[in-house]
Amino acid sequence: MKIDHDTLHKLAHLARLDVKPGEEEALLASLDNVLTWMEQLNELDTEGVEPLTHVTGEVNNWREDAAENRLSRHEALANAPSQDGTYLKVPKVIE
Repeated sequence: MKIDHDTLHKLAHLARLDVKPGEEEALLASLDNVLTWMEQLNELDTEGVEPLTHVTGEVNNWREDAAENRLSRHEALANAPSQDGTYLKVPKVIE
């Protein structure tokens, strides 16, 4: 498949790209290389190859979502920029 200037401009419009006249030839050559490569992939025999939903077979190792107190109040307040000994003090954001 050959990409012409009209098709390049349509693709650039869809991708919201501003293609300068001096860049057109380089983009046409690049798109032609990509399409040639895709045509080579179409020549491969993929009979019996299952489609992939994920690249790897890894599965997420989910943990139970349980609330825990991992820090004591003293440990949590130790690095606070402003606190009153019991609570964190934060600037007022709602009028």
